Amino acid sequence: MNWKDVTVGAVVGLAAGIIISQGTSCTSSVSAEKVLQDVKNQFKKRSSIDGSWIQMKPEDHQILAVKNQVYRGGISRHHGNELEQFEFIADAKTGTIMDVYKIK
Repeated sequence: MNWKDVTVGAVVGLAAGIIISQGTSCTSSVSAEKVLQDVKNQFKKRSSIDGSWIQMKPEDHQILAVKNQVYRGGISRHHGNELEQFEFIADAKTGTIMDVYKIK
């Protein structure tokens, strides 16, 4: 075996490692900041926002047999003279909003 064969093997191995690494990084989570910004943009379409928050670390969530990682967050706004507060749950992997509910 000569040095050219070793070099070709190393280059092929490096390329395969990069491709595999990029393929697995596609399964990473959406950032909490992006999820919060998306929720705020949706709420801003109807009225202004007074405050917002989100948990930066995803937590386990289960509905029946379906388990996933979620972000929990909240939005507050004034509707007329009344303060309204909402909480939301978003899938940490896709950023999809799974539930929004008003806090009484």
